Amino acid sequence: MTETAVPRTAAGTNTSGTAAPEAQAGTVPQDVTAAVHAIADRSREASRRMARANRAWKDQALLEIADALVARRDAVIAANREDLEAGRQNGTSKALLDRLSLDAGRIDGLAAALRSLAALPDPVGTVARGQTLPNGLRLRQVHVPMGVVAAIYEARPNVTVDIAGLALKSGNAVILRGGSAAARTNAALIGIIRDSLDRVGLPADAVQTVDEYGRAGANVLMQARGRVDVLIPRGGRDLIQTVVNNARVPVIETGEGNVHIFLDESAREEMAVEILLNAKTQRPSVCNTVETLLVHSGAAAAPAVLAALAAAGVRLHVDGRVAQLLPDGVAAEPATDQDWGREYMDLDLAVAMVDSMDEAISHIRRWTTGHTEAIITNDLSNAEKFIAEIDSAAVIVNASTRFTDGGEFGLGAEVGISTQKMHARGPMGLQELTTTKWIVQGEGQTRS
Repeated sequence: MTETAVPRTAAGTNTSGTAAPEAQAGTVPQDVTAAVHAIADRSREASRRMARANRAWKDQALLEIADALVARRDAVIAANREDLEAGRQNGTSKALLDRLSLDAGRIDGLAAALRSLAALPDPVGTVARGQTLPNGLRLRQVHVPMGVVAAIYEARPNVTVDIAGLALKSGNAVILRGGSAAARTNAALIGIIRDSLDRVGLPADAVQTVDEYGRAGANVLMQARGRVDVLIPRGGRDLIQTVVNNARVPVIETGEGNVHIFLDESAREEMAVEILLNAKTQRPSVCNTVETLLVHSGAAAAPAVLAALAAAGVRLHVDGRVAQLLPDGVAAEPATDQDWGREYMDLDLAVAMVDSMDEAISHIRRWTTGHTEAIITNDLSNAEKFIAEIDSAAVIVNASTRFTDGGEFGLGAEVGISTQKMHARGPMGLQELTTTKWIVQGEGQTRS
């Protein structure tokens, strides 16, 4: 068997109980290259048919998939149970197991998200801008599908449905690499989606997977420039950086979430406690969970916040000044620089004390991943300063960071949360899976 060399890069392992990145550069067997290219070519053909599908047809497909997910829920849960058991035997962390898990409630939530997508306007064909030139030429810049979208992600079977639904509604075809940790669950979900597309007369090849080809298939996908129009990695730092550093396909980078909350001097205690508890404990394994709390030295709400977090089971990693502020009976570990830059995705929280908003902003600028930052304050001018000077994809005032989410933002679902400054930033919904083209209509005009 001949092999084609692909540049190597470092990737994580699962020796510490976390999943190894499912995109890892290495060598690719020639037959895998041919197989993935064939999948991409079928996706290209399917994308041309999807681009011509009207809204009613695409919405019918989304509703059909939603109904099929509910009808075949038990089969999905059974497949997911096998993935979870395999994960436990492999020492997968609790946080990853939580993201991997699908129960009846989560499946119903996926179906509800698809129905919400069906109710949203179709972005395809909407006019971004237009004008009539003095010479009579009529110009329109309209939104059109990307074409073939690829996604590489890990241990997130919900992403399989979210990305497929968004791709279909926006008139694209999608190629998925969902990772070995969720292989059985993803196979069940993709089977349901493809069957549903076939039933409504849309191409089943609009949703395909390269999971059976493992990391070698992911490598080919990253290199398939000309066959894949855009690639979206979604997962931990190792996976995202592997894709960014090795892909030849255009990449929209979704970032990890080293999310900060600044507890201002004027913050009200009751609000601060409620927001911090929600932001840290509601679902600690996801990227919009707060990971660092910055406490103003004059914040009267700080002791109550720290006590509430500790009582909820949060492990506090604190600097020396915060350690002196801890109420009796509240334990904590000394924080290091590693804590300020860490995305725990667990019930851990780094806490530092600052003497001013400028100091808080400087800390955030140094350590942020550009995902979400929040301030809890009762001072309007402080809120406005924070909004103006923090440059992240989402900036929140007096609310939980858990709201940075496509569904919560009314996008129906999300492909991921982009931390780039390209056309897509923050939660990526339907609009972000389109590009534009110019349509020029004339009556015989020529340029002099």
